[in-house]
Amino acid sequence: MAGETVITIVGNLTADPELRTTSAGAQVASFTIASTPRTWNRNTNQFEDGQALFMRCSAWRDLAEHCARSLAKGMRVIAQGRLQQRSYQANDGSNRTVVELQVDEIGPSLRYATAQVQKMQSGGYQGGNANGGGYQQPQQAQQQSQVPADDPWGAPAGEPDF
Repeated sequence: MAGETVITIVGNLTADPELRTTSAGAQVASFTIASTPRTWNRNTNQFEDGQALFMRCSAWRDLAEHCARSLAKGMRVIAQGRLQQRSYQANDGSNRTVVELQVDEIGPSLRYATAQVQKMQSGGYQGGNANGGGYQQPQQAQQQSQVPADDPWGAPAGEPDF
Protein backbone atom coordinates (compact mmCIF):
# COMPACT_ATOMS: atom_id res chain seq x y z
CA MET A 1 0.00 0.00 0.00
CA ALA A 2 2.98 2.32 0.08
CA GLY A 3 2.63 5.16 -2.35
CA GLU A 4 -1.14 4.92 -2.69
CA THR A 5 -3.27 8.05 -2.40
CA VAL A 6 -5.54 7.76 0.65
CA ILE A 7 -8.40 10.24 1.00
CA THR A 8 -11.40 10.83 3.22
CA ILE A 9 -14.62 12.16 1.73
CA VAL A 10 -17.78 13.36 3.45
CA GLY A 11 -20.97 13.60 1.44
CA ASN A 12 -24.33 12.11 0.57
CA LEU A 13 -25.10 8.91 -1.32
CA THR A 14 -26.74 9.66 -4.66
CA ALA A 15 -28.44 6.22 -4.81
CA ASP A 16 -28.65 2.97 -2.86
CA PRO A 17 -25.46 0.88 -3.11
CA GLU A 18 -25.62 -1.68 -5.92
CA LEU A 19 -24.42 -5.11 -4.77
CA ARG A 20 -23.17 -7.62 -7.35
CA THR A 21 -20.99 -10.70 -7.40
CA THR A 22 -17.97 -11.06 -9.69
CA SER A 23 -17.33 -14.19 -11.76
CA ALA A 24 -14.71 -15.15 -9.15
CA GLY A 25 -17.38 -15.04 -6.42
CA ALA A 26 -16.33 -11.81 -4.68
CA GLN A 27 -19.05 -9.34 -3.74
CA VAL A 28 -18.68 -5.67 -4.66
CA ALA A 29 -20.92 -2.72 -3.79
CA SER A 30 -20.83 0.30 -6.09
CA PHE A 31 -22.14 3.72 -5.15
CA THR A 32 -21.50 7.44 -5.63
CA ILE A 33 -20.87 10.01 -2.91
CA ALA A 34 -21.71 13.64 -3.72
CA SER A 35 -19.64 16.13 -1.75
CA THR A 36 -20.64 19.78 -2.06
CA PRO A 37 -18.55 22.54 -0.47
CA ARG A 38 -20.49 25.33 1.27
CA THR A 39 -19.11 28.80 1.86
CA TRP A 40 -20.52 31.79 3.73
CA ASN A 41 -21.21 34.81 1.54
CA ARG A 42 -20.75 37.95 3.67
CA ASN A 43 -22.57 40.12 1.12
CA THR A 44 -25.79 38.08 1.16
CA ASN A 45 -25.41 36.72 4.72
CA GLN A 46 -26.15 33.17 3.65
CA PHE A 47 -24.41 29.95 2.68
CA GLU A 48 -23.79 29.19 -0.98
CA ASP A 49 -23.15 25.77 -2.45
CA GLY A 50 -20.05 25.27 -4.55
CA GLN A 51 -19.59 22.81 -7.38
CA ALA A 52 -20.35 19.24 -6.29
CA LEU A 53 -17.77 16.46 -6.54
CA PHE A 54 -19.28 13.10 -7.48
CA MET A 55 -16.90 10.34 -6.34
CA ARG A 56 -17.60 6.86 -7.67
CA CYS A 57 -16.85 4.28 -4.95
CA SER A 58 -16.50 0.51 -4.61
CA ALA A 59 -16.43 -1.66 -1.49
CA TRP A 60 -15.46 -5.33 -1.60
CA ARG A 61 -16.33 -8.61 0.15
CA ASP A 62 -17.88 -8.31 3.64
CA LEU A 63 -17.72 -4.51 3.52
CA ALA A 64 -19.77 -4.62 0.31
CA GLU A 65 -22.55 -6.58 1.99
CA HIS A 66 -22.46 -4.32 5.06
CA CYS A 67 -22.78 -1.25 2.81
CA ALA A 68 -25.74 -2.74 0.94
CA ARG A 69 -27.50 -3.60 4.22
CA SER A 70 -26.77 -0.35 6.06
CA LEU A 71 -26.58 2.53 3.59
CA ALA A 72 -29.30 4.15 1.49
CA LYS A 73 -29.79 7.02 -0.92
CA GLY A 74 -29.43 10.44 0.71
CA MET A 75 -27.48 9.25 3.76
CA ARG A 76 -24.56 11.43 4.81
CA VAL A 77 -21.46 9.24 5.06
CA ILE A 78 -17.77 9.48 5.83
CA ALA A 79 -15.64 7.22 3.64
CA GLN A 80 -11.91 6.60 3.61
CA GLY A 81 -10.05 4.69 0.97
CA ARG A 82 -7.54 4.62 -1.84
CA LEU A 83 -7.88 6.43 -5.13
CA GLN A 84 -7.64 4.05 -8.07
CA GLN A 85 -7.21 5.11 -11.68
CA ARG A 86 -7.99 2.80 -14.55
CA SER A 87 -8.22 3.17 -18.30
CA TYR A 88 -10.45 1.34 -20.71
CA GLN A 89 -11.72 1.49 -24.25
CA ALA A 90 -15.36 2.56 -24.58
CA ASN A 91 -17.86 1.00 -26.98
CA ASP A 92 -17.31 3.87 -29.42
CA GLY A 93 -13.57 3.08 -29.55
CA SER A 94 -12.42 6.07 -27.51
CA ASN A 95 -9.96 5.61 -24.65
CA ARG A 96 -11.24 6.70 -21.26
CA THR A 97 -9.78 7.03 -17.80
CA VAL A 98 -11.77 6.95 -14.56
CA VAL A 99 -10.78 7.64 -10.97
CA GLU A 100 -12.70 5.93 -8.19
CA LEU A 101 -12.39 5.42 -4.46
CA GLN A 102 -11.76 1.87 -3.29
CA VAL A 103 -13.36 2.14 0.15
CA ASP A 104 -11.53 0.72 3.16
CA GLU A 105 -13.74 2.27 5.87
CA ILE A 106 -17.22 3.84 5.70
CA GLY A 107 -19.93 4.84 8.10
CA PRO A 108 -22.82 7.21 8.60
CA SER A 109 -22.06 10.78 9.61
CA LEU A 110 -23.55 11.58 13.01
CA ARG A 111 -23.54 15.33 12.44
CA TYR A 112 -27.25 15.47 11.55
CA ALA A 113 -28.39 11.95 12.44
CA THR A 114 -28.06 9.09 14.90
CA ALA A 115 -27.15 5.48 14.19
CA GLN A 116 -27.30 2.16 15.95
CA VAL A 117 -24.29 -0.09 15.37
CA GLN A 118 -24.52 -3.87 15.38
CA LYS A 119 -21.36 -5.97 15.32
CA MET A 120 -21.52 -8.81 12.81
CA GLN A 121 -21.01 -12.16 14.54
CA SER A 122 -20.77 -14.51 11.57
CA GLY A 123 -19.87 -14.47 7.92
CA GLY A 124 -16.83 -12.29 8.53
CA TYR A 125 -13.17 -13.04 8.88
CA GLN A 126 -11.38 -13.56 12.18
CA GLY A 127 -8.04 -11.88 12.75
CA GLY A 128 -5.02 -14.13 12.30
CA ASN A 129 -2.68 -12.46 14.81
CA ALA A 130 -2.77 -10.55 18.08
CA ASN A 131 -3.44 -7.25 16.28
CA GLY A 132 -6.44 -8.62 14.39
CA GLY A 133 -4.70 -8.69 10.98
CA GLY A 134 -4.53 -11.55 8.53
CA TYR A 135 -7.34 -13.77 7.36
CA GLN A 136 -8.65 -17.18 8.22
CA GLN A 137 -11.63 -19.12 6.98
CA PRO A 138 -15.09 -17.57 7.58
CA GLN A 139 -16.73 -18.45 10.87
CA GLN A 140 -19.33 -21.17 10.77
CA ALA A 141 -22.75 -20.21 12.15
CA GLN A 142 -22.68 -23.02 14.72
CA GLN A 143 -19.18 -22.05 15.90
CA GLN A 144 -19.97 -18.52 17.09
CA SER A 145 -17.67 -17.64 19.94
CA GLN A 146 -18.74 -16.01 23.17
CA VAL A 147 -18.24 -12.25 23.26
CA PRO A 148 -15.49 -11.29 25.76
CA ALA A 149 -16.75 -9.38 28.81
CA ASP A 150 -14.55 -6.38 27.96
CA ASP A 151 -15.89 -6.11 24.37
CA PRO A 152 -17.99 -2.89 24.21
CA TRP A 153 -19.62 -4.00 20.93
CA GLY A 154 -20.81 -7.21 22.55
CA ALA A 155 -22.87 -5.44 25.22
CA PRO A 156 -26.63 -5.77 24.74
CA ALA A 157 -28.48 -2.66 23.64
CA GLY A 158 -30.05 -0.71 26.46
CA GLU A 159 -28.93 1.77 29.07
CA PRO A 160 -25.29 2.92 28.78
CA ASP A 161 -22.84 2.01 31.56
CA PHE A 162 -22.06 5.48 32.92
